[in-house]
Amino acid sequence: MDGRQLRLSRLMSKGRAVVVAIDHGMFDGPIPGMEDLPATASKINPQVDAVLLAPGMIRHCSEVFSDGRGPLAMVRLNFNTVYCFGWAYREAHSVPAYDVEDALREGMDIALVSLTLQTGSEQRDAANVEIFCRLVNACHRLGVPVVGEYFPTGHLEMAPHQLHENVRMGCRIVAELGADAIKTFNTEHFQEVTSTCPVPVLGLGAEKLPTQEAALALAESEVKAGAGGVVFGRNAIQVPHPDRFQAALCDVVWHGISAAEAAARHNLVDAVSRA
Repeated sequence: MDGRQLRLSRLMSKGRAVVVAIDHGMFDGPIPGMEDLPATASKINPQVDAVLLAPGMIRHCSEVFSDGRGPLAMVRLNFNTVYCFGWAYREAHSVPAYDVEDALREGMDIALVSLTLQTGSEQRDAANVEIFCRLVNACHRLGVPVVGEYFPTGHLEMAPHQLHENVRMGCRIVAELGADAIKTFNTEHFQEVTSTCPVPVLGLGAEKLPTQEAALALAESEVKAGAGGVVFGRNAIQVPHPDRFQAALCDVVWHGISAAEAAARHNLVDAVSRA
């Protein structure tokens, strides 16, 4: 099995995958650590399985994917206002951002398609499902695997049990609608989410955590709860040495090494971490 097949296998089957997300500029603009995206991408550890980025950024970060032994290009195909935190949008409108054929020409290996439900409007929920299904079906017609992202509306205001129930139901819906894997939030009973989905569930890093060991501990807890891997953005990029942290993350996810051991092994120091 070559490197590309191994990475696809870890993402889409029983293996555990490590994905680094650098698609934040699609909704937040240039955030700290990702102002110069090609430079950020060049620091990603080549052993990770995939890099999640916006469709328009593949050509600017193409060096990361030029070596067939490096990470796969996971490309976000739809835009959703729910992610524009700085603008405080509340209605969660989803629209296609890129045609599948165009993304393939740019170099996409795997598609990411997001779905937001319980927006407060049945009509909007149905429209979001329609866009999700249209993009998933178009990908599958062309043989492109799909990671479905389930993102709860208003997650920051939810109590832990509300977030859990929303994610548990939403992830099963995403799987039922055809996703090959799922990206979503960790919850207080995450094993109930992973065990009721027939496809791998990748746990998010979400908000920046105060220390690198805390971020590794989150990954450790997610895989212990049955996650098929992790998708880390800020926690994998806004650190003094992203390549070191990502190597430690791979040790935790792939090899079951504890967060403390991985942090020590890769000499992770937080004294000068970016806030």
